[in-house]
Amino acid sequence: MITQGRQAGPPQVEIVEVSPRDGLQNEKRVLSTETKAELVRRSVAAGIRRIEVTAFARPDRVPQMADAEALLSELRDEPDLSRIGLVLNRRGLDRAIAAGCDEVTAVVVASDGLALRNQGADTAAQVKAWHEIAADARSAGLKTSVIIAAAFGCPFDGEVSTERVVEVARGCLDGAPDELAIADTIGVGVPAQVTALVSALRSLNVSVPLRAHFHNTRNTGYANAVAAVASGISVLDASAGGIGGCPFAPGATGNIATEDLLYLLARSGIRVNSHRLDGAEIDATQVAATGTWISEQLGLPQAPAMLGRAGWFPSA
Repeated sequence: MITQGRQAGPPQVEIVEVSPRDGLQNEKRVLSTETKAELVRRSVAAGIRRIEVTAFARPDRVPQMADAEALLSELRDEPDLSRIGLVLNRRGLDRAIAAGCDEVTAVVVASDGLALRNQGADTAAQVKAWHEIAADARSAGLKTSVIIAAAFGCPFDGEVSTERVVEVARGCLDGAPDELAIADTIGVGVPAQVTALVSALRSLNVSVPLRAHFHNTRNTGYANAVAAVASGISVLDASAGGIGGCPFAPGATGNIATEDLLYLLARSGIRVNSHRLDGAEIDATQVAATGTWISEQLGLPQAPAMLGRAGWFPSA
């Protein structure tokens, strides 16, 4: 069974920084490759080791990610960094391998409505494509994750049932991922859903780490993160500054912010596993400074995140 997160003692959580990809992907301002590389380097300097650097998508569809290869080239020799690339198909995987990614994350959308509009293929076809991506990525020596998008609701089909997500998860697990993730793509989920969904996934007869990706569209993202950890999730995505969002969620405030999540976890007695060889923790204050900086680069009036404004408690 999926038992990740049920370790003895206080729970531990790993953070995957997604600001260079999901944080920037839907912003109107297209940043330079140099600015994106600086965002990654600042995140590494703060102690984060797994970073979703870019997506290998069509430049005409996602112009913010048009420089994927150039960005990976800038970061090729960056120490202590696991470079994650998001891929949607075999062509994207080929690009990720050639660019020097350490990990790839493939997307399978739980609802056919969003699947067809987002990738031009229904859920079943995406599961099949994932199996091909997984096998070829493993052959190339890359770690693989598959993320089930719209796991809590779809902007076109409405409610997405737990049973539907479990069905999709079974198909994804047949591809033997190193990690299985669920995403609240449009930010509609609540803690009760998180608990029910994670419990259902844990009942499957597999052993694989579970990861979650939450958006704070309706101000439930952080509550969902706590519920996820309590249910056995061991990896959480977050974005410095809380930047990003989803084009299908009007008025969305973006991903949960890395700095705010770090404060929440620390004050809740939940240890963040940073995988740093020196044993140091992720510096939330440094992440908050990065969140403020990248928001300025995007021309935002202020970062959606709160820690950069309010500061840590108790203060140093």
